[in-house]
Amino acid sequence: MFVDTSPAGQCIFCRLIAGEIPASVVFEDAQTIAFLDLGQLNPGHTLVAVKRHAATLLDLTPDEAAAAMRTAQRVAQAAQTAFAPAGLTLLQCNGEAGGQTVGHFHIHVVPRHADDGVGLLWPRKDPPREVLEACATQLRQALAA
Repeated sequence: MFVDTSPAGQCIFCRLIAGEIPASVVFEDAQTIAFLDLGQLNPGHTLVAVKRHAATLLDLTPDEAAAAMRTAQRVAQAAQTAFAPAGLTLLQCNGEAGGQTVGHFHIHVVPRHADDGVGLLWPRKDPPREVLEACATQLRQALAA
């Protein structure tokens, strides 16, 4: 599995955005760029990145987050037209424990087909309602702060 360990601002996506390394770019605007993932899971697997180096979702401005989702939706619509997949998966990982392998915010847009071998499963924990309510309370308090 590829993991980019470059310092911030010199990561593989920053170098790609600067034109220092080649990429199959499919869309670009003032804040975002969309390019094909070198490790294609299925034809059309595209990465949408913000142009400014921001390591994770938590480092984006609200405007950058909105721009990234607008571009992801546009790319998803194009993938639907171009490849007619049975479904689409959008995946965005943050931090090593979250599965992020390049420390530059990006969203995977993956066209999906039945039995394509791409897995996205996790063990359900099914906590009791009291635990869910305690978590909801913590989140509401954090949102209000």
